[in-house]
Amino acid sequence: MINNKDKVAIVFGVRNDSSIAWNVALKLHMSGSKVALSYVEDTKDEVLALMEKNSMDSNYAAQVDVRSSEQIDEFLNKVYNGLGPINYILHGVAFGNQNVLCYTIPGSSEAKPSYLDIPFEDLMDSFNISAYSLLRICRSAKDLLSDNASILTLTYNASRRVFPGYAGMGINKAALENIVLYLADHFRGQNIRVNAVSAGLVMTTSSGAISGVRKLRKFGKLLAPLGNVSADDVGNAALYYFSDLSAKVTGNLHFVDGGFNIMGVPNDEE
Repeated sequence: MINNKDKVAIVFGVRNDSSIAWNVALKLHMSGSKVALSYVEDTKDEVLALMEKNSMDSNYAAQVDVRSSEQIDEFLNKVYNGLGPINYILHGVAFGNQNVLCYTIPGSSEAKPSYLDIPFEDLMDSFNISAYSLLRICRSAKDLLSDNASILTLTYNASRRVFPGYAGMGINKAALENIVLYLADHFRGQNIRVNAVSAGLVMTTSSGAISGVRKLRKFGKLLAPLGNVSADDVGNAALYYFSDLSAKVTGNLHFVDGGFNIMGVPNDEE
């Protein structure tokens, strides 16, 4: 087991116990880290209940809107002043409304939003939360990080391939991955590493908003050499980045998708 005794970790993006971010937070806690979680108004009760159930200190948990530099500053400084320099940060935040994801609610008589008609304002709000927030968090954290700290974000293969049910969110993930590259270079002087895990489609509350998600899971089972992945698989990979084992790894895009990303068509032998 990786030993993270007394390491300080901050996790953004826990929604409930199906969240990939929650699986990562739990693994950090089990490995010895002192974990601080952010939440939003809608997830506060769920997040605090999960922390209590798993004997995690909720004194440093806080409500944070990642569009607000002030709220991020307040959260990070609270953790830094109470627990010490920050070793690990997980950016697991993403949001896109139905105009960005281009879907209609099942049973609705409304026409499906068109990719060509994605409203600029909706896309920018989605970008703000899903991609630019990583830059904002890093800006707030730069003087609060320990030497050799590790920052990790969660992305998806729709940054590189067409998943019609993901639509405008693919723009955000492509931007997010580029931000990772430039941050990895920016932090070279502090030996701080910045990486991204590209997770396969995991059945979470958030992924439930993707149009045709169950069909995509069936396709993943058929196409990926190792089949579909779980939040646990992604959490295990994240723990590598949140340890000294990845001390010289930065700017990396790490696929945890059962090999889905290497395939063009299903293997005829299956």
